[in-house]
Amino acid sequence: MSSSTTDWRKVFTDEEVAELRRHSDWQGWRMLITDYGMIATVMTLVAFYPNVVTVVFALIVIGGRQLGLAIVMHEAAHRTLFNNRKLNDWVGNWLAAYPIYLCADMYRSHHLDHHGKTWGDTDPDRILAEGFPVSKMSMTRKVLRDLLGLTGLKQLIGTSYVAYKVIRREQVNKGTLPLRLNRERMIKTVIGTLVTNAIFFGLLWVLGHPMLYLLWFGAWMTTGKLVVRLRSMAEHALVPTPDPGDPFGNTRTTLTRWWERLFIAPHNVGFHLEHHLVITIPQYKLERFHRMLEERGMLDGACIEKGYARVFRRMVA
Repeated sequence: MSSSTTDWRKVFTDEEVAELRRHSDWQGWRMLITDYGMIATVMTLVAFYPNVVTVVFALIVIGGRQLGLAIVMHEAAHRTLFNNRKLNDWVGNWLAAYPIYLCADMYRSHHLDHHGKTWGDTDPDRILAEGFPVSKMSMTRKVLRDLLGLTGLKQLIGTSYVAYKVIRREQVNKGTLPLRLNRERMIKTVIGTLVTNAIFFGLLWVLGHPMLYLLWFGAWMTTGKLVVRLRSMAEHALVPTPDPGDPFGNTRTTLTRWWERLFIAPHNVGFHLEHHLVITIPQYKLERFHRMLEERGMLDGACIEKGYARVFRRMVA
């Protein structure tokens, strides 16, 4: 175990940690409003100026903001989205998770396992970090599969098939889906996904632009999968010391530029080391936590990379 792992708390007071952990309902709404606001803005742009450039731009923005919604769901899973637990879980599912075919409740069980067993043999996310570096050809194929919708199609079919089996109480092979599978929650997820997407489509229909729904679904199938791949690689792949007891060596923080935060790294998602140190610090306070750690010399030798482009190059042999 790294000495920094055991020492960082010695340079923080209990009051400082408590303040960092304190979350704000307003900030929770702000994250959600930002995501849907950007989605609505680029859809409006396409509605008024429909051409290849605006459509591609919209797909890029919406894909990144779907990751933003996944991060909102992640906050709800850690119960740091809203102070009221019922509101936290309702918003986390109905306004963040269900629209992108996820479930905050099932994700919570799986994700907390990841935090407790990072890089351990039973870490449910370990498969996402293994197998790197890859060849240029292999990475090119991965990116093309994402952008051509093949990854999205595979996930859509695979997830739907598993949901069908779970609902029918049939046996599901271990490892088919990195979630704690539960029949009642799976039924709610399927219903929630259908209902939220039907409402979304219906709203666009009422506004006179039903075809804009293709931007939402298209981004989920393509650009959304690529930004999720980038985030997954950045967080734990090719880290210096994949030791379950050393978050400073088994988890990477990626420092991002403004355009990365706008398109591919919303809501401070790059500060992943800081999140692993204290999982109950909300996303919008992780940058402050990072600065405090840096000022107190706790990040010397930690796994930190500047920008997703450098992370991407590192993943290619």
